[in-house]
Amino acid sequence: MRAVVCADVGSTYTKAAVVDLDGGRLVGAASAPTTVGTDVLHGLDAAVGAATASAGVGEVPWYVCSSAGGGLRLAVIGYEPLVTAPAGRRVGLSAGANVVHVAAGRLGAAELAALRSARPDVVLLVGGTDGGDADTLTHNATRLARARWRVPVVLAGNVDARAGLYALLTDAKVPVTVADNVLPRIGVLAPASARAAIREVFLRHVIGGKKLSRGVRFARLVRAATPDAVLTGVEVLADTLGGDLAVVDVGGATTDVYSVLTPDERADGPGREVTGTLWRARTVEGDLGMRWSAPGVVRAAAEERLLAPGEQETLAAAAAVRAADPGFLPGGDDERAADRRIAALAATVAVRRHARGAATGERAGRDLREVRLLVGSGGVLRHGDPGDAGAVLDAVLTDHAGGWPLPRAARPVVDVDYVLAAAGLLAAEHPGAAVAVLRRHLGA
Repeated sequence: MRAVVCADVGSTYTKAAVVDLDGGRLVGAASAPTTVGTDVLHGLDAAVGAATASAGVGEVPWYVCSSAGGGLRLAVIGYEPLVTAPAGRRVGLSAGANVVHVAAGRLGAAELAALRSARPDVVLLVGGTDGGDADTLTHNATRLARARWRVPVVLAGNVDARAGLYALLTDAKVPVTVADNVLPRIGVLAPASARAAIREVFLRHVIGGKKLSRGVRFARLVRAATPDAVLTGVEVLADTLGGDLAVVDVGGATTDVYSVLTPDERADGPGREVTGTLWRARTVEGDLGMRWSAPGVVRAAAEERLLAPGEQETLAAAAAVRAADPGFLPGGDDERAADRRIAALAATVAVRRHARGAATGERAGRDLREVRLLVGSGGVLRHGDPGDAGAVLDAVLTDHAGGWPLPRAARPVVDVDYVLAAAGLLAAEHPGAAVAVLRRHLGA
């Protein structure tokens, strides 16, 4: 049997799965607490050791993604607040980043101070369509150079200014990687090159710089930020399915939503987006989560009028308990019911924001009517009762008061075996196995 290990080093748990490449199936799996406090390799080695032992295999290649240590923190600096800055933010999210700061216009002393205080791992510097304005992009690059900026920069603005600004930043010893313009012309969003550059910088600079491990072995093992690996898996799943799909991943601190739409004539219609349509998108809701962000779920649900009369006080108390103890495990029917309710509300609010365009920056929202498959992910869905997980996804698919058109015929499924990340890790070198794993475990 040809096998590999696919592992995800998360903020709380490290998950490992052994994949049979020929059979396209998982043959072993295990998890262990992520050992950020000592060395993440301790938890990774434990998870992989248990997974390979359960599969009965010896030494096999490892494919690893990571969101430990906060994952990839990205700041975006754009030309103006309505077009290039939102375009850069959307591209950053699609690269698996946690976008911690967005600025638009010329950087001054106050703006530079705000950028520093956001503590980004990477700066995405964008601005101007190709052949358009280059003054703001040039000013901002010059400001970073003069400030002796040492955080890696991805330069993805006006192509006409690229060579000169690359030389300027390099001469000032600013770590810089060049990418194609994220917005080459109005209405055209081109994320691929910048996404690849952000991935390269994450692997080359960020993983080692977080001091998650004492040696270089961990940095050499990691191939992607976890959200980037998941989005790649989602893309493979969409291509396999041959249609639109959506994924809602309910985590302890955030709820992420991914959607892949089929490009069509809407992109060139009279209501087209000035910043272009991102057909494969990801959004992150930092106030919606099962543990650290549980109080945010209750607040957001109240604002969205999703709570029943008298429910807010009881649910707020349950959320406070979970936020105070992120390792909390429900021990009885009432606690499990509270977890289920928080998960359903987090998923519903997150998908509302994603579909309305509030989280993606698309004025017309994202048209999810043709979504054929809704995938649920996250520990609360994977480890819970199948009926509870189904109820969470049903809440999304029956959200008639959400202000967005629901999918006409979507099939809900839970990623019980956590194969989206594994498929994303396998896609480049073992595309056939990635497709087979998704078909077998998600019924694509």
